[in-house]
Amino acid sequence: MALSLGVHIGQQNLSMDELRVLWRRLDDAGVDWISIWDHLYEAPYQGGNEPHFEALTTLATLAADTQHARIGCLVFCVGYRNPALLAKAATTLDHISNGRFELGLGAGWHIWEAVAHGYPFPDIGTRLDMLEEGVEIISQMLTQERTSYSGRHYQVDEVSCFPRPQQSKLPIWIGGRGEKRTLELVARYADGWNAAYVSPEEFKHLNEVLEEWCSTSGRNSSEIKRGVNVAFAMGIDQSSVALQQKAMHDSWGNTAANISEGALMCTPDAASERIIEYVESGVDELNIALRAPWDDAALEVYLEDVVPTIRKATA
Repeated sequence: MALSLGVHIGQQNLSMDELRVLWRRLDDAGVDWISIWDHLYEAPYQGGNEPHFEALTTLATLAADTQHARIGCLVFCVGYRNPALLAKAATTLDHISNGRFELGLGAGWHIWEAVAHGYPFPDIGTRLDMLEEGVEIISQMLTQERTSYSGRHYQVDEVSCFPRPQQSKLPIWIGGRGEKRTLELVARYADGWNAAYVSPEEFKHLNEVLEEWCSTSGRNSSEIKRGVNVAFAMGIDQSSVALQQKAMHDSWGNTAANISEGALMCTPDAASERIIEYVESGVDELNIALRAPWDDAALEVYLEDVVPTIRKATA
């Protein structure tokens, strides 16, 4: 399986025109994947004071504006939308993109935006129960003519999803790092698993846990793609890297050290070696995660030099 190199965009602090220019640039550069996230406020949380766009409507524009890259959301918070509605939206996006859409799902973590917008935010166990029910409903709706389901949190009654997705099997990703429930759900239901901002060493450990869950559930683990999002904190030179490091600390505060473990916080010369470490830890798909502002000169070098180098090294 060839390594997929993609870009994950946080749709904040950018105008819609700037976002459209960005993802067209990425698509023209030949990246394999372009995704956004599902937040209603900025991340990290800054009091709901920063400009931010909603995910589904943004994805429709992304789907229409691009031609080549697979597209998706990493990940939709299952508590923000009825799963049957999300299945319909995923199908619609698959048609807009001519069969390039992949659906990411997760339990959610951004309690501040949930409370502000009036969404219940129960304990993590309940949110994972909701995720499991949501994945079951969506999986059935994308593959069966009619779906009935009666769960604790969601119910559907002989619901259909026509037209069918353009893809014969629209992939479903589950995002998260929880070893007891999240990775168990990945082993049972998902076509892909994504972890965000983890080091190669942590990804290797989590991947081994996933392998154990696949063995327990009787799942062929080779059926599941493994993806990682790494924060893009590259600088064109060491002084630029220092500025990126300071910006990360200013944004994330006490959690900046944890985020930096899963970041490309280096010059372009060192990026290839770091990415190879992720490949050796079991990563099939690596996405740089962009939050404005970034060092655009470093991004250009990444697209023009680092990506071709990595593709040649992993071919």
